[in-house]
Amino acid sequence: MKEGIKIYHKSLRDINMHVVPGHFVTSHSHINYYFDMTTMKIRQSEAAAVAKAIAQQYSYSTVVDTIVCMDGTEVIGAYLAEALQDTGIMSMNSHTTIYVVTPEINSQNQMIFRDNIRIAVENKHILLLLASATTGKTISSSLDCIRYYGGQLAGISALFSAVDEVEGQEIHSIFHVSDVPEYSTYLPHECPMCRNAQRIDALVNSYGYSEL
Repeated sequence: MKEGIKIYHKSLRDINMHVVPGHFVTSHSHINYYFDMTTMKIRQSEAAAVAKAIAQQYSYSTVVDTIVCMDGTEVIGAYLAEALQDTGIMSMNSHTTIYVVTPEINSQNQMIFRDNIRIAVENKHILLLLASATTGKTISSSLDCIRYYGGQLAGISALFSAVDEVEGQEIHSIFHVSDVPEYSTYLPHECPMCRNAQRIDALVNSYGYSEL
């Protein structure tokens, strides 16, 4: 991976994101920065710190029954369930605890919940947790899935977000595009880096970084 810089959370110095400049391709767009959130997702201390920061963004009157984790955020999701309850957020589940689940992606690239998991989604207040929101398309697909299975959205949180809302729903984020003012995202056919024959450095998605 190319060298980058660390960007620190404005008030929580133990939370940082590795930012790499270049020409990167996602499933929906071309971007000029790659945001590496690996340690936030897999390192225990950082995941717990991120979860605590996310929990503080919600009012105590919010009801959360289930956290739906996307982009490999399950470790953060588990800590977030605990942090939300520590802040006084209530769950309507019979065991007064919060479910943490991840949808399956089937062979048609559709998000589904198997029958044994549907009890954690149907008629539940859902907090959607993602690593990044660059165009909002993954959020829209996730919301479609949650609605299909009868869930009710309680909130959307992302580690990084380049958009403020999707379908009228506010996105709470740890890092925002304003933290990286040079960041840009382009439709593939409108990418100025491609027009300038700048080589693509890597294919990137929620799982990580693959150099070309």
